[in-house]
Amino acid sequence: MDKLTRGQFIERLKTIRLLAIDVDGVLTDDSIYFGPDGLELKKFNISDGFFMVLAMRAGLELAIVSGRYSPATDTRMKDLGVKHVLQGKKDKVEMTRPLLETLGISFTDIAFIGNEILDIKLAQHVGLPIAVADASKDLVDEVAYVTTKPGGDGAVREVLECYFEAVGKNPKEFVL
Repeated sequence: MDKLTRGQFIERLKTIRLLAIDVDGVLTDDSIYFGPDGLELKKFNISDGFFMVLAMRAGLELAIVSGRYSPATDTRMKDLGVKHVLQGKKDKVEMTRPLLETLGISFTDIAFIGNEILDIKLAQHVGLPIAVADASKDLVDEVAYVTTKPGGDGAVREVLECYFEAVGKNPKEFVL
């Protein structure tokens, strides 16, 4: 697929009503830490989370769409106030369908950020498929835009900065 320029990407973001985000390798650096008792820890990027909060305050719907269930993800998304946390099913298209019905939107209204071959099917269904800079080549071949930042290192913030530019809103206006 031909890649959009940053300007074209910003133009396409104007019509997006929902940003769906994978977790491992997108909101994290693709690492999981386990303690001897089985406690799972993940490292989330603070700037990504901050811009997610600002975008929600600005009116953008956000959804987490992860093939793997993680209590750490639940905790972080609760902390950020993300209402739509979908986890634990490998078929991300089917996992997302009920949310679209609830929100009254279609797949073409979604931008999705992924990083791995598991994300290809959903990327092929959405209106604006995005991969992080360090995503698998197979996914990169299927998306319209690739971030300059890798997963877990500001890629989500990068997309959301473009969103704010697209809708003509200043993120500073949404800082409380």
